[in-house]
Amino acid sequence: MAAVLNTTLSARLSNANATRIRTSPVRPIISLSPSRRRLTVRATETDANEVKAQAPDKAPAASGSSFNQILGIKGAKQETDIWKIRVQLTKPVTWPPLVWGVVCGAAASGNFHWTLEDVAKSIVCMIMSGPCLTGYTQTLNDWYDREIDAINEPYRPIPSGAISENEVITQIWVLLLAGLGLAGLLDVWAGHDFPSIFFLAIGGSLLSYIYSAPPLKLKQNGWIGNFALGASYISLPWWAGQALFGTLTPDIIVLTLLYSIAGLGIAIVNDFKSVEGDRALGLQSLPVAFGPEVAKWICVGAIDITQLSVAGYLLGAGKPYYALALVGLITPQVFFQFKYFLKDPVKYDVKYQASAQPFLILGLLVTALATSH
Repeated sequence: MAAVLNTTLSARLSNANATRIRTSPVRPIISLSPSRRRLTVRATETDANEVKAQAPDKAPAASGSSFNQILGIKGAKQETDIWKIRVQLTKPVTWPPLVWGVVCGAAASGNFHWTLEDVAKSIVCMIMSGPCLTGYTQTLNDWYDREIDAINEPYRPIPSGAISENEVITQIWVLLLAGLGLAGLLDVWAGHDFPSIFFLAIGGSLLSYIYSAPPLKLKQNGWIGNFALGASYISLPWWAGQALFGTLTPDIIVLTLLYSIAGLGIAIVNDFKSVEGDRALGLQSLPVAFGPEVAKWICVGAIDITQLSVAGYLLGAGKPYYALALVGLITPQVFFQFKYFLKDPVKYDVKYQASAQPFLILGLLVTALATSH
């Protein structure tokens, strides 16, 4: 059971010609318009710990990409349409791993059949895991990250004031309740005596909340937060898919939690671009705690060693062909790590993830098929 991405600055520096800002502590200033309580969050000056101000290189502009805006990634066009902004907050680019996790769980169950009913069940499970509960998680995370985004990405919808406070909170609740409702529906549809999918959805939603929100705010700790994020993206949807069509077993739970360590590594990739804001607000992401050079090796180590361990498990379980296939899928990931990520984890983060992660998710399916036989 236990996730994880943009013009002018809305957060204006007190001196437009200044090349340095003072960041610790950071006090948010929230401006509310009388009609829609629209927020503009600005990082203000303080008296200590000067750091160099860096204008973001992927701020949205009139020439920005509408496609990037819908996906919720860097290089987005500045948008005023409220529904496009709502979709942007859910970050559709983060949905595919959850959808794929459901596929892996269904495959691992050994009971999925290409019938209209099973396909329909799996689609509903994907909508629950992706647009609803991942959308809830991403919107919630952006809400609690609005002060950090005022430093790192001040042009994002919430800190820039493109969407109001009430609109954000409404979206969080609608997506959460929709996801929980679909989970309950799936339990009834599958004929479960115990509502396992509903409780998986409750647990995942709670994990998302304590990941982003104080007082626990798991993301403040690079190890715990990233593992929780990895488990949310790998284990939870797998468990939901397998519970929908079969039965969760202890060995599958352990195996997917092990795979979540690779998810920890994937989550670290996204921490490098936020070092300045994380450091200013006291978040101990791994690039902040260990420095970028050490953190990038922790990242690739978590991804590669985990997958090699799973390949070893499959070999020991008497499934050498699946183990060999998994090793074959690890090899191009290592190549792209050296080609992109280890050279510059900030500059090449998108290229690296686009190049390497397809092989990782294919490895998940190989593992799922191995466990189903």
